[in-house]
Amino acid sequence: MVESRTIDLEPSWLAHLQAEFEQPYMQQLSRFLREEKRAGKRIFPAGDEMFNAFNHTPLERAKVVIIGQDPYHGEGQAHGLCFSVRPGVAVPPSLQNIYKEIHAELGHPIPAHGHLTHWADQGVLLLNSVLSVECARAASHQGKGWEQFTDRVVEVINRERSGVVFLLWGSYAQRKGAVIDTARHCVLKAPHPSPLSAHRGFFGCGHFLQANEYLSARGEAPIDWRIPD
Repeated sequence: MVESRTIDLEPSWLAHLQAEFEQPYMQQLSRFLREEKRAGKRIFPAGDEMFNAFNHTPLERAKVVIIGQDPYHGEGQAHGLCFSVRPGVAVPPSLQNIYKEIHAELGHPIPAHGHLTHWADQGVLLLNSVLSVECARAASHQGKGWEQFTDRVVEVINRERSGVVFLLWGSYAQRKGAVIDTARHCVLKAPHPSPLSAHRGFFGCGHFLQANEYLSARGEAPIDWRIPD
């Protein structure tokens, strides 16, 4: 399920990550996922969507990285981009708060859906730390190997690119981003946009405006944070 010879991983990422698929931890993760499916467990997102974040945002086009934790575990929600849900699915509370902050900073209207491919296709890598989950069992695939794989992803961006904006919301994302060289990249930190913590400093953080100002100062096109209907 996660073997390099079969996985549809975007070539620029595969060039730097192919060796990971041969590592014992990744082989063990692959066996775990196959066994879960054989046992009749429903895994989200679908196998061909687990690497969607990379396929939408090639390494050389990544401008902004948002780090999430686990895929949504509800029916029809997860499709491989952190914080994003399919069209027609109710917008989750954390994403509602992200939209509120964008509206406060930039005046963009609050969208009616939560499908964030418009961001991903502009260079916003929407990276969950864990790339799969069992239906209705939050965090069920933590500690199975995905964290090590996505640590390598962060290291690749840190090493191979410069001038990337990392939006690290909450202590989990901030720990995962601790390796980032702040002399080479822009690192912005705030509490998580969850309803439990957004009022502790996510609201008013200014990250979306700051990200665009940083990109513009480097001569790069800013991100259009509006979500098309």
